[in-house]
Amino acid sequence: MRILSRYVATAYLRMLLLCLGSFIAIYLVVDFMEKVARFTRGGAQWQHIALFFVAKIPEIVIDTTPLAVLMATLLTLGTLSMNSELTAMRSCGVSLARISAPILAISLLVSVGTLLIGELVLPASYAKRTYIQEVLIQKKSPSIYFRQHNIWHREEGAILRATLFDPQKKELKGITLWQLKPGTAQPETRTDAASALLSERGWLFKDVVVRRFEAGEVSRTAKLADLAVHLELKPADLKVLGKYSDSMTMVELNRYCKKLREGGYDPTRYLTQLHSRLSLPFGCAIMAFLGIPFALRGGRSSGIAFGIGLSLGIGFLYVIVNSIIISFGQVGLLPPVIAAWATNFIFLLAGIWLALTVDN
Repeated sequence: MRILSRYVATAYLRMLLLCLGSFIAIYLVVDFMEKVARFTRGGAQWQHIALFFVAKIPEIVIDTTPLAVLMATLLTLGTLSMNSELTAMRSCGVSLARISAPILAISLLVSVGTLLIGELVLPASYAKRTYIQEVLIQKKSPSIYFRQHNIWHREEGAILRATLFDPQKKELKGITLWQLKPGTAQPETRTDAASALLSERGWLFKDVVVRRFEAGEVSRTAKLADLAVHLELKPADLKVLGKYSDSMTMVELNRYCKKLREGGYDPTRYLTQLHSRLSLPFGCAIMAFLGIPFALRGGRSSGIAFGIGLSLGIGFLYVIVNSIIISFGQVGLLPPVIAAWATNFIFLLAGIWLALTVDN
């Protein structure tokens, strides 16, 4: 039995590496063809473009691994069936569950590995890729800095700090703006605002408190319902902050959600992302569990074309269903935990039903 398990595991690992490598290569080629013209028009250097795509590989691995696991499962069992090896195993009294056990074990290990890559490698690679794209390739000013709890922007005579940027509403929240005295680093005024939206008059601050300083002390305080402030900061410069959570580990993202909740902001969108960080890697094990009964149902008539077509269909269906349910969670229509795990649960039930109806 150990020899049989090693044989199935070896065949599955070879097919998995082949599928994963193929998906990574296709993804890189398509993404390169899409972006290279835009990057070169902006005067980007080729070494920066190469570094950008190298830094994107961990994200590609996480995105394509579930589909690679599903395709490898279908192709491995399909090949064993076409070569009558599956029939020989069954004639020796080996159960379908025993034949499938190495595949399920490897897919579970792949899920754990994907989770570790997403936690330990992806945040650093995403931050590096963002810096390469925004600063080195697109030549944007590095005056916008990313911090775990704050957004900082500096321009001549002013320093702005904001707690949160909402990319959907294009709204800054929790704002503090220091106006500096000309030629010095001493504050002339401090403006605190609950939120700010970009209008024709500039950034329109809401619920404003303005403090004016003289000799280093507050000399006058004024409260205003709104205040128009001219800043060079544009929403296009802040759009990357909408994906700021991608550069955070789960521990940091959980701490960030607590910070938002303590500050009176709704962290539902980020809580959904936090739970999906944990649920999505285990989609690999779900795909393997779902692919096994599909492959066994096909029998010897199922070939390579069948495996590739079926895996692509199931994979795209998984992505579509998961994206819809996750969006429901981000807007608060579903609890974050349910939105993150619902797709895995649905496909797990489908796999259980298919496994129970397989003709032994």
